[in-house]
Amino acid sequence: MLEKLNFIEARYEELAQVIADPEVINRQEEWQRLVKEHASLEEIVTRYREYGKISKEVREAEELLQEAQDREFRLMVEQELDELKQKQDSLLQEIKLLLLPKDPMDEKNVVMEIRSGAGGEEAALFGAVLFRMYSRYAERQGWKTDVMSSSFTELGGVKELIFTIEGKGAFSRLKYESGVHRVQRVPTTESGGRIHTSTATVAVLPEAEDVDIEVNPNDLRIDVFRSSGHGGQSVNTTDSAVRITHLPTGMVVSCQDEKSQLKNKEKALKVLKSRLLDLAQQEQQSEYAQNRKSQVGTGDRSERIRTYNYPQGRVTDHRIGLTIHQLEDFLDGNLEPMIQSLAQTEQAERLQASEHQA
Repeated sequence: MLEKLNFIEARYEELAQVIADPEVINRQEEWQRLVKEHASLEEIVTRYREYGKISKEVREAEELLQEAQDREFRLMVEQELDELKQKQDSLLQEIKLLLLPKDPMDEKNVVMEIRSGAGGEEAALFGAVLFRMYSRYAERQGWKTDVMSSSFTELGGVKELIFTIEGKGAFSRLKYESGVHRVQRVPTTESGGRIHTSTATVAVLPEAEDVDIEVNPNDLRIDVFRSSGHGGQSVNTTDSAVRITHLPTGMVVSCQDEKSQLKNKEKALKVLKSRLLDLAQQEQQSEYAQNRKSQVGTGDRSERIRTYNYPQGRVTDHRIGLTIHQLEDFLDGNLEPMIQSLAQTEQAERLQASEHQA
């Protein structure tokens, strides 16, 4: 590990000189790529240098302890040595985490899909609650939300809703949301006061860019039709809605939210590409998943991951056994404590796996 860290530090220093070279600065595309690489190494180099400084202080304290004769002075040095070793261990854990391979999708925007599950109208209404929750979370992060395709019930519930969230690192935070979300509450459509259990399914896909996946236009069948609203009534007098079928996979994406056929086509293609990228990733990871199914991660979308219990005002994530008792605050978009715990658990699992392999 030390050899790898020395190499990273040397590369960091080399890049610092290169990106200051006027000739390289003039080659903007190359310069931006090198600046990005330099920035990606900064945190690990900073921690490594801190670790080196602390390690030196530990050695000095150990030497001082061997030479010390006075009892009170020895106790003081021992206490300082304990504190230094704790810092040393903590930095070492941070460095190990930073050395873990990063998910190349983590920095991407996301395409999210919410669909009502078991529970009829109540499940659809819960889907609308989830959409508001993710929209509020995006607002808190300074991210942008854009609806791509939607299908609502008469009461405003979500049959199916596809939307993007654009922001730095959006996928790294939201990828843990894929799965079945369960709600326990007295439905707004019920007057009897009985608690019902309903579900909605959430899928989180990294937004595909042209460099990620290439779609052959000959593999697409594009149909246009008139947009329809609640109950199926026509809301547009022109054929602005678009349905794209990917012939090799049979995958179908429809979009009718925009008045422009061109915009609907662009949005449908964006969703299709993201689904195809996700499919390719799943195929690549299938062998790994068979060998070791991670407790946390993008995982199986049929897995029940979380329960929202309204009567008791709590939300429980079943993958990590964490319960938060501020349900209202959580539904208002304060997801970060839960997401942080999920991310830390996944990091710990990956670290354990890497140490086991080593």
